[in-house]
Amino acid sequence: MSTPGLRDRARLDRPARVALLLGVVAVGYRLVLTLLTIPAANSDEATFGLAALHIAAGRERPVFLYGQHYMGTVEAYLAAPLVALVGPSWPVLRLPLVALYALFLWLAHRLTRRLYSPWFATFVVGLLALGTERVVRDQLTMVGGRPEVKPAVLAMLLIALGLAGHRVAHRRAAMGLAGLLAGSALWSDWLVVPYLVVAGLLLLYATRRELLGWSGALLVAGFVLGAAPMGWDNLRAPPGQDSLSVLRQLGAGGPTPPWAQRVTGGLLEGVPLAGGLCPVTGCARWQEWFGLLYPLLLVAAALLALRAYRRSAGRPTAVRVGPVAQLALVAGAALTLLAYVRGSLAATEPVTSARYLSVLQISLPAALWPLWAAAVTCRRGTVGVAGRLAGASATAALAALTATALVATGLFLAALDTPRTEQRRSVELAAAVRATGLREVYGDYWTCNRLTFDTAERVVCAVLDGDLTPGQNRYRPYWRRVGRAERPGYVLPVDSPAERRLRRLLGDHADAARLVEVAGYRVYHPPAAVRPWR
Repeated sequence: MSTPGLRDRARLDRPARVALLLGVVAVGYRLVLTLLTIPAANSDEATFGLAALHIAAGRERPVFLYGQHYMGTVEAYLAAPLVALVGPSWPVLRLPLVALYALFLWLAHRLTRRLYSPWFATFVVGLLALGTERVVRDQLTMVGGRPEVKPAVLAMLLIALGLAGHRVAHRRAAMGLAGLLAGSALWSDWLVVPYLVVAGLLLLYATRRELLGWSGALLVAGFVLGAAPMGWDNLRAPPGQDSLSVLRQLGAGGPTPPWAQRVTGGLLEGVPLAGGLCPVTGCARWQEWFGLLYPLLLVAAALLALRAYRRSAGRPTAVRVGPVAQLALVAGAALTLLAYVRGSLAATEPVTSARYLSVLQISLPAALWPLWAAAVTCRRGTVGVAGRLAGASATAALAALTATALVATGLFLAALDTPRTEQRRSVELAAAVRATGLREVYGDYWTCNRLTFDTAERVVCAVLDGDLTPGQNRYRPYWRRVGRAERPGYVLPVDSPAERRLRRLLGDHADAARLVEVAGYRVYHPPAAVRPWR
């Protein structure tokens, strides 16, 4: 027999029902995009797809993405069972990411409701439900790390809050799970390190009296287990090829632009793009305002959290942990921004590198809370003239943020023909190459792995650069297989440097060697292999 108390706990209140409706719409929206393969796939994502294909077939157990010794392959392992069950395809590859997004949305709602207020949690879900191409590309394409590390951090924060409030029945198991999530997230993507640090500190604050016992041991054991693939692979890596060395090499570029340029690019382009306020091509002037406001919001959020912490002085940890968690969210965002603007990409390539700020979605509740709190206080009429002015400004800022995100999402939806056409052309190319009977071909980087995945490895492609010399071949067995072929084909964009170079080498036989032209590509099959690097 059910009891009234159980029925009350099971019943959703109005903010939760609205949040649930928004969440269903958000997941449905992304599911439709996934089934349509929007955004269009590329060879970077295809590399993950090929790793999933190899895992499903039992041929490989990659720890890091082929040719990229710092990006973990968690996403490939998540997709491998589906690939083994129904075969490789882009929707199959991306379905686990839709599930990760749904988990992220649910955890974001729970954390926001726990730290702030029910209706504010609903508002945050509504904003996270929207999505421009930049946002959904980070959420739905298998490009490494970002889809899985965000729910992992949110889960760690919720575990810390639950342990501090004594609402977790199996405390030791929860500590082990938190360690496992941290280790797995670190293996998956190093961009999440700032958030792992603050989440770990929050966990230590919430359970500091338990760390010398089994709980602490399980926390460490979970972390070691989660990070074990990365650790073991790095121990066996040749000198200079471990993850830290590779990351240092990537960061050691040319001269670093001035701080002003990096901060400007990071705030005015990076933050609005990562927040879904701009098209993927970049931000217009009227869309950059949130980037200017963002650091001020973080400062205001930190001050509100500190005030709440001081007011809770002398009270149990279960009460004081809330403001500490709010500070953790602020610190995670601040450290992520600082790490981003330290590099040159914030100044030289702010549009393409904005993807490195996608983890800021974790701190969206903390960043917007000062605006929400000011707007609610003004609405209640408990402040003077200055307070009412501040509240009206905060209300206007929230409305502007929502409107900007809606417009940007609408612009993305209005331009879906472009990615659909791009994806259709890649399918046409794969079918045309298969129809020629070719099984080993050379092509450029942005063609090869996508072509290999689109044909489920029935066609294997090796990468050449514009001079028809070896390019960036992430999976070396493909290069060796095509290198052994007596008469490999060539799949090259029309009038590209590589195609012009091939035609010069073939001379009068160029037209005779051309088999087909499709989707902006020409497919050649010369009577003898053309390998000018040998």
